[in-house]
Amino acid sequence: MTPQEADLRTAYLDLIGAVIINEIYKDPPLRRTLVQKIRRAFGGHATHSRAKEFNAQKREVGQDFPSVAHSMIGRKRMANLRARCSDAIERGIPGDFIETGVWRGGACIYMRAILKAYGDTERKVWVADSFAGLPPPDTSVHSYDKGDRHYKVPVLAVSLEEVQNNFRVYGLLDDQVQFLKGWFSETLPTAPIDKLAVLRLDGDMYDSTMDAMKALYHKVSIGGTVIVDDYHAVPACRKAVHDFLETHAPDDIADIQEIDGTGVWWERRLKTA
Repeated sequence: MTPQEADLRTAYLDLIGAVIINEIYKDPPLRRTLVQKIRRAFGGHATHSRAKEFNAQKREVGQDFPSVAHSMIGRKRMANLRARCSDAIERGIPGDFIETGVWRGGACIYMRAILKAYGDTERKVWVADSFAGLPPPDTSVHSYDKGDRHYKVPVLAVSLEEVQNNFRVYGLLDDQVQFLKGWFSETLPTAPIDKLAVLRLDGDMYDSTMDAMKALYHKVSIGGTVIVDDYHAVPACRKAVHDFLETHAPDDIADIQEIDGTGVWWERRLKTA
């Protein structure tokens, strides 16, 4: 690749990332009543802004709920996603990319843009979501999701058709994008995914996180990346991560790295004898 081509790749991904989180037109957060409802859904652990106007500092770390932007993860978590996907391509880590819990689809759109920028025509981006919001908590087995109110927030339910259209407006809806519609417990165990280079978890709840990890974690290639969006925002999510690792992946090294005070990531590695 020539220096000019590298510059074009960088410029393209810089622009797409800025558009996805809408640092371009600087959309304000959702109406205050909706923000308050979402904050209650997070059990008071999130520190999202109630401001009426765009706040660059809040948008950087994903601490507002944008009214128009296609992602709420903010600049730092988006930059982390770009770094990990780019690293997987550059190092030849085998496998596709997936996000479990996609909202308006912004992070998955960025994954597809990264593949396009690198000229990677083999990998797929898997877009996994109910496209109907989050499920009510099931406390029949455990109480970790007790009191969770995400299912009561209509704005978190974005239809499959809307997400597909969001891909389309970027010119990124094609056969390299595959959609898995339904609850994770139903769709992920039988999803036709062989290997993953990047697994991004954004299921908010204990069960959603656990279901995704049980179905997909062992498909992550050694050297691949696991990203957990809600690690510090939702204690039940964090507990699911550690419960899974301790019970189902005792031979894995999870050297957890911070992103922005909310999300974390680690490279999948195995302990050596």
